[in-house]
Order: sequence, then C-alpha cells, then structure tokens
Amino acid sequence: MTLDKIKESLNCRVFCGFDKLQIDINSAKASDLMSDVLRFSGPGKLLLTGLTNIQVIRTCDIAGICAVVFVRGKQPSTETIELSKKCDIAILTSDLSMFESCGILYANGIKGVTIKPKNNI
Repeated sequence: MTLDKIKESLNCRVFCGFDKLQIDINSAKASDLMSDVLRFSGPGKLLLTGLTNIQVIRTCDIAGICAVVFVRGKQPSTETIELSKKCDIAILTSDLSMFESCGILYANGIKGVTIKPKNNI
C-alpha cells in the first residue's frame, strides 16, 4: 500500500514529505512510547502516534521509519516539522483514533511489527 493510499484511507493532511507519497508501506508500528518503537524496530516504515514532539522524529530517524501519522487530530509544531524535513521523514495527521487508524490499515493489508519472544534457556 502506498503512503498516498494510506493518506486517502485515513483522510490525512500532509505537512511534509510529499515526495514520499509513492513509497510502499507493508508494515507499521503504533505507539506513544518511543522506547517501544526502538525496541520493536523492524521492517516498519510507518509510525502511528499521538505524540507530536521532536523526540518522535529523532526516534524515527534512528529506527529507519520514513513516515509518521499523528492521530487524534494532533498537530505537529513548527520545530517538529522542520526537523522532519531535515531527517527526510514525512508527516501526516489524521483525526481518527489510533485504534481506528490501525484497524483501517490492517484491513488493507498493512501488518504490525512484532518480535518473537526469546526462549529462556
């Protein structure tokens, strides 16, 4: 599913990263805990979160995430947008809840990023 299709499905507004709308997104992460985003880093290229501060962008940069959807109508600050441009990370916003957003994406074939528990031997 392209980021443009995700934009349409979640009725998003794009703040920056218009050049990324044609990238394919196969998996996503959804969290307000940036430590979880780092712990469960994997093939996910999309993050859904209600946090809009610059730490989200820094976390995405470290984790290799190329796009963020801020849910629940949250609006990023100018500082967050500027850092996102420097890090080449797209920012979109949706009025939908995180639950609704994840459900729509899952129904359209986007898988969640999980890790398998390690066996304790």
